[in-house]
Amino acid sequence: MFERIPPREWRDLILAWFAISIAFSLIYVRGGIELLDFLMVFALSAITVGAGFILHELAHKFMAMRYGFWAEFRKDNLMLLVAVAMAALAGVVFAAPGATIIYGPAISKEQNGRISIVGPLTNLLLCIPFGALAFLPQFAPAAAISLPLLTSIGAVGFQVNAMIAVFNMLPVSVLDGKKVLAWNPLIFAATIGISLVVLLVALGFSPL
Repeated sequence: MFERIPPREWRDLILAWFAISIAFSLIYVRGGIELLDFLMVFALSAITVGAGFILHELAHKFMAMRYGFWAEFRKDNLMLLVAVAMAALAGVVFAAPGATIIYGPAISKEQNGRISIVGPLTNLLLCIPFGALAFLPQFAPAAAISLPLLTSIGAVGFQVNAMIAVFNMLPVSVLDGKKVLAWNPLIFAATIGISLVVLLVALGFSPL
């Protein structure tokens, strides 16, 4: 599987992962924070964004390859800068540091929709294990007290993956939602609705 990811694509994925990890870190530390605390938040963001972002893009890639296309992630340097700047200045993450580009013959509306929806669905699936860790204090208080890092990872991962799912399901520009809507409005409505509910639940947790 991983032999299908060339070095150039790995480089773009890692650079984009690093940039959006910084962006998500900045929204959690607005108002000032010590360097050591920022590094801890960055590590949490890197773990959770790393899982959410990279698996999201690889889901697009391998679904496209199932249909016989070649696909590679390509970073967008301008959007990387925009993501970090908006997080620093406005406390909002515009998580579009690049896109998985599909090469090959003409793609059908259904193929494009199916390839697009697997990204947000991957993030929703990741919300399950992260959400379980976030709920740990309610179901196993003793474990949560002895393993506070796990609950922090859970809360951040829950929120980050829910945010990525909702953002990518917006039916605008080159985002996944626009292609899913064009393919199947009912599936679009169900997916964005579930994503919004999950995000509202996730935002109820204190990440740190």
